[in-house]
Amino acid sequence: MAGQVFLLQVVIVVLLVVAAVAAMVLQTSSDALQRGRRESVVAAQSFASAPGTAEALRSPDPTAVLQPRAEEVRKRTGVDFVVAMNTRGIRYTYPYPREIGKKFVGTIAPALKGHTVVEQAGGPPLPAGKGTAVQAVVPVTDSRGKVVGLVSAGITVKNVAALWLPQLPIILGSGAAALAVSMTGTTLVARRLRRQTHGLAPAELAQLYEHHDAVLHAVREGVLITDTDGRLLLANDETRRLLDLPADVQGRPVRELGLPEPITRLLSSPEAVTDEVHLAGDRLLAVNKRPTYPQADQGGSVVTLRDTTELAAVSGRAEVARERLKLLYEAGVRIGTTLDVGRTAQELADVAAPQFADLVTVDLLDAVLRGWEPTAEGWRHLRRAAIGGEQRMIPVYPLGKVITFSRRTPQMRTLQERRVMLEADLRQAHGWREQDPERARKALECGLRSLVTVPLQARNVPLGVVNFYRTVDSPAFQPEDLSFAEELAVRAALAIDNARRFTREHAMAVTLQRSLLPRAHPDQDALEVAWRYLPAEAGVGGDWFDVIPLPGARVALVMGDVVGHGLHAAATMGRLRTAVHNFSTLDLPVDEVLGKLDDLVVSMDNEENASGAAEGHEGEGVTGATCLYAVYDPVAGACTMARAGHPEPVLVRPDGTVTCPGVPASTPLGLGGYPFETAELSLPEGSQLVLYTDGLVEDRTHDIDVGMERLRRALDGSGRRTPEETCQAVIDALKPSHSSDDIALLAARTRIFPPSRVAEWDVPSDPAAVPSVRARCRVTLREWGLEEVGFATELILSELITNAIRYGLPPVGVRLLHGRCLICEVSDGSGTSPRLRRAATTDEGGRGLFLVAQFAQRWGTRYTTRGKVIWTEQVLHDGTSAVPSRTPVDFLLDQFDDLDA
Repeated sequence: MAGQVFLLQVVIVVLLVVAAVAAMVLQTSSDALQRGRRESVVAAQSFASAPGTAEALRSPDPTAVLQPRAEEVRKRTGVDFVVAMNTRGIRYTYPYPREIGKKFVGTIAPALKGHTVVEQAGGPPLPAGKGTAVQAVVPVTDSRGKVVGLVSAGITVKNVAALWLPQLPIILGSGAAALAVSMTGTTLVARRLRRQTHGLAPAELAQLYEHHDAVLHAVREGVLITDTDGRLLLANDETRRLLDLPADVQGRPVRELGLPEPITRLLSSPEAVTDEVHLAGDRLLAVNKRPTYPQADQGGSVVTLRDTTELAAVSGRAEVARERLKLLYEAGVRIGTTLDVGRTAQELADVAAPQFADLVTVDLLDAVLRGWEPTAEGWRHLRRAAIGGEQRMIPVYPLGKVITFSRRTPQMRTLQERRVMLEADLRQAHGWREQDPERARKALECGLRSLVTVPLQARNVPLGVVNFYRTVDSPAFQPEDLSFAEELAVRAALAIDNARRFTREHAMAVTLQRSLLPRAHPDQDALEVAWRYLPAEAGVGGDWFDVIPLPGARVALVMGDVVGHGLHAAATMGRLRTAVHNFSTLDLPVDEVLGKLDDLVVSMDNEENASGAAEGHEGEGVTGATCLYAVYDPVAGACTMARAGHPEPVLVRPDGTVTCPGVPASTPLGLGGYPFETAELSLPEGSQLVLYTDGLVEDRTHDIDVGMERLRRALDGSGRRTPEETCQAVIDALKPSHSSDDIALLAARTRIFPPSRVAEWDVPSDPAAVPSVRARCRVTLREWGLEEVGFATELILSELITNAIRYGLPPVGVRLLHGRCLICEVSDGSGTSPRLRRAATTDEGGRGLFLVAQFAQRWGTRYTTRGKVIWTEQVLHDGTSAVPSRTPVDFLLDQFDDLDA
């Protein structure tokens, strides 16, 4: 609107300017014409009456006399031309000489009669413009009054227009000023209008009003507007319906409308109201009231009315649904936080009570708790796995109780029919009561009221039942509660089944791993050992340890860790442990054993990569492992060890000092091509070697340095502890609450072979020296009380010494060790190993090693840096040999008669 008014003002100003210019032009033209008439007449008459004009007209050359005079008069008077002519109209003067002599353009007849003629006429070009606008013609008379010539003076049209052009800027400036004032006023008005209309155009205002009116009367909420005096200014259709108002209520005072007194008082008061509920007839109305102009001292009020008669019931149902959704969300968060079946069942009971039920019990098949696949044969025997709720005084079966349900109980029917069961009134539930009449009677006396039993099943596998109870203090279960109970049970059943499957797989993996680990302490004299193995909670790993007796009363200690978890790691651990046993049987040096293991791990990696077994199988792929291998010799009191990426062992000396022996760190197994450094330690008797895996000292919450310091503190002062006590003290101090990795721990306390149980001799390289060695052996065995094994021992030494002298290289030595068994060792400087063979009946020799094998429990060869050692072991029981003390030689020799050559 302001823009349109501004355009109208612009048009008016332009019209006024045009009109003013036109009026000025007309007025100036008229004034210029009148002035031109006067000036033309005056100029013409002045020139005509000037002395000498008449005589000049009669002169022979009027132009020569009059032309200069005429130009002087023209310039002095400001006219555009002064023309002197004869009575025939022939010009004698003109501003342009070329026009002299031509006929004058204009009316001269009246002037010849003595009159003055003023007219508008055109003519030849003039200096001031083209054509003549106003010219006057006067007669020139002589002394006798006779007209002797004519004089004409005039002003051109251009000069007339120049009179009004200087006034044009004033008119235009006035118009511009008027336009500026109009624009300023329009801008101010438009700005005020925009503030009042919030920037809306007229069409938008109209559309807004239409929408407002449509919404006001279509909305399902009553709207009233009252003024300061309490008069009703507006009431929409919903208000008329809710308050039963007549059609002509607009403008009437509120107190005259016949409304209920509370509503009338509320509409008349100036106070604001928020969600007050009032009764109007049979309707329950929620009323809100606000002032129309909150910042003003005076003003009316806006009141809204909402029918909440049905909203109360709907809100109640919506609140229940909201609480159920919240409970389902809580169940999804709280149920299944662990992979423990019993814990998961307890989480279900804790979530459902008391928000859904006053008492919740969970009964699971015994096979489910053990991780087994449940069968229909075990349905009648369920174990109470969880109880939830505050109703502890109600007599229910305790936790862990095996319950045998009858066929008519809701629990058994739920399992068989695989659907939810509702017992709205337990007093009428005969199947439930006959299960245990006395317990049921006490439960009803304690207030138990209703029951919902839901089957727990996942992947079409029944797992058990969950029982939801309510007491008389809560409303009984209704059919609409069944779907929620079933949804809650479904979510819990999936978590329980996951825990069951994990329990089964974890038990299988643990069983496999424990079957691959040592089950009993091997018989040996060098070390007193104890160990602990703790599998991880989330799955077994590849940790292993071993105590392997070696020839010469020595013992090998092994501690290893395969990268990863699961069955693949356990299987890999079994392969490595078997390989260590095989390499130990060969009596290889410590670094060579680790080198052979490294080659084996590389070969296993190549097999995995070549077969593509790593694809799609968790825990499989490239194999990596760490290992510590140590060999302790109780005769020398020395221990040789090497480690491949494994944590360094800890040494506890007899005085309780805890140190790390400084075993050089080498690369883990599986990298290939790297050497393994060894360290040789001299260990006093009673020292303890503590070997472990990284699961003991390393955790997500702290690094290995912190764990090592904790291990040292746990071992501090362990010099007088037994290995069993040392292991228990370490586990008590370092075992994490939730272990994410396997823990293997081995403690070994050293023993020194008593010198009195060791006999050594150097043997000359002469077969004649054998009888003397046998004699010395006989004396030694008598001192040890082993006369019963003397014949077999002498025979063994005779054969071994004879072979060493005949086929070996000097020096030849003999050593006897008396421990759990009798060990005979014959050493020489040759690197060739004897082989047991079957001699033909025609052979004169080749039966010596056969005799050795018959009399010894075990025998073998180990290599040293100076040659080899052939050893035998004879097991002793109560000081005697397990092999018959006397085996007839003839009988042994007869054995060869049946052998092929």
